[in-house]
Amino acid sequence: MTASLFQIRNRPDLTLDKCKEQIELAKNENKTFLRQAFQAHLVNLLNREKNFSQSVLLASELVKELKKIDDKELLVDVLLEESIAFYHLSNLTKARASLTNARTIANSKYTPPAMQAKLDLQSGILHAAEDHDFKTAFSYFYEAFEAFDSVNDSKMAQNALKYMLLSKIMTDNADEVNSILVGKTISKYSGPETDAMKALANAAKKRSLKEFNETFSKYGDQLMEDPVVQKHFSSISDTMFEKELSRLIQPYSCVQIEHISKCVGLNRDLVEKKLSQMILDKKFYGCLQGDGLLVIFDKEIVDPSFELAVEAIHAIGEVVDSLGDRAKKVK
Repeated sequence: MTASLFQIRNRPDLTLDKCKEQIELAKNENKTFLRQAFQAHLVNLLNREKNFSQSVLLASELVKELKKIDDKELLVDVLLEESIAFYHLSNLTKARASLTNARTIANSKYTPPAMQAKLDLQSGILHAAEDHDFKTAFSYFYEAFEAFDSVNDSKMAQNALKYMLLSKIMTDNADEVNSILVGKTISKYSGPETDAMKALANAAKKRSLKEFNETFSKYGDQLMEDPVVQKHFSSISDTMFEKELSRLIQPYSCVQIEHISKCVGLNRDLVEKKLSQMILDKKFYGCLQGDGLLVIFDKEIVDPSFELAVEAIHAIGEVVDSLGDRAKKVK
């Protein structure tokens, strides 16, 4: 981060309107570098205000300009902000492209730990969003956490830690959350954020949809107010729904779907549809019968008649081909 941008970022009084005034003033005085620094900060402010469309427009123009003068430090900062804006606009392809450009430039020069941490954090967020690759995302979040911790940026370190714990929950390793939280470096960041993730992990371990919903109600500010967690809410909710159904059907070999829906407290059609999807995805082996019964098997039962039918079709195909060849010779 350039000295001028660093000074600008440390001015809490610099609102959107004041920043725009400073940009106009720098333009009138023909101070190009100062104007670009204020514009870079304006992109950051627009992202904070969740005005992502305006942020992308300004960032795109500024990137073109900065590439011409080869201001790498400022360029990395603007490309990162552009990636963040594209992510929130759900344009993951462009978010990835902007981040890749930022990382390429950052790798060609010395990059301060704080900026490297921001790049790692965004990399983790995109890996989680694009491919649901939470295993790789965890590695990036961990790198970001350590870097933020080293520069004493407690707020960003706490965010990285939250996403680390979310990654463990999403990879079905909720039991590792407690062991992570007892670490010497991590324990100092304990608070509502970590309490929320701990409660979420406990709900996942118990496979309890009720506890999951209660956690989101209790820790709404820490979970639903976080845009990254919010984007994964439906995926987490769907996973917890599957875990709850798996827990409920585990003792049975045959059970009424109506009974399962009452236990879950959800509509029968919704439960039946989810069970059907789980069977197709081979989350468990079973079948749904027309009389409202779910039959669960210990392992997949392969009907030998299917294999015999395939062999018969193959044999008939060979016979037809042979008859076709003979018919050609007769002609």
